[in-house]
Amino acid sequence: MPRMSLKEASFCRSRTWRRLARRIAPWATQGVPLTGNVLELGGGSGTMAEAILRTDPQVRVTVTDIDPAMVRVAQERFARCARATVHRADATRLPYDDESFDAVASFLMLHHVLEWEAAVAEAARVLRPHGVFVGYDLVASRAASWVHRIDGSAHRLIEQGALEPVLARAGLDVLAVRYAFFGLVVRFVARKR
Repeated sequence: MPRMSLKEASFCRSRTWRRLARRIAPWATQGVPLTGNVLELGGGSGTMAEAILRTDPQVRVTVTDIDPAMVRVAQERFARCARATVHRADATRLPYDDESFDAVASFLMLHHVLEWEAAVAEAARVLRPHGVFVGYDLVASRAASWVHRIDGSAHRLIEQGALEPVLARAGLDVLAVRYAFFGLVVRFVARKR
């Protein structure tokens, strides 16, 4: 899994992203409450995790990212937060036991995992029975490809209709897959059997 491009890293640390995250989190989760132990894949600076922590005083979030710089930023953000931990981890080889989390969230990061199907399988592996995997990502399009070529970040965009069978093969029941913004973005909710 590659490091985040400098442009993306800068945006993830920005005030604009912090403001947007408060609105994006409920939109991305489609109203599904994230409770208990939540794992965020590719959490970057921890902005979305911070939004999740605001939703429930009992929720605990583990933020992961492969980029050491992003991990440091998230660790600084949550240094005084007992309900958040931050680990460097590859989403395709998570260092957690089977059935460790009540929910797994992936916010706009799967397309940066060249083998995103393996990340979905890992999310399913670490979910407890009946746990939810939620998130959103970019769908393959000229616009998304163009943006990622300009910023130089490694990516493999998800083709429309490709996510659903991958979720099912991972042992997840698809509860909702919704395409938004003229088909450029996909939101998903799946539950482990």
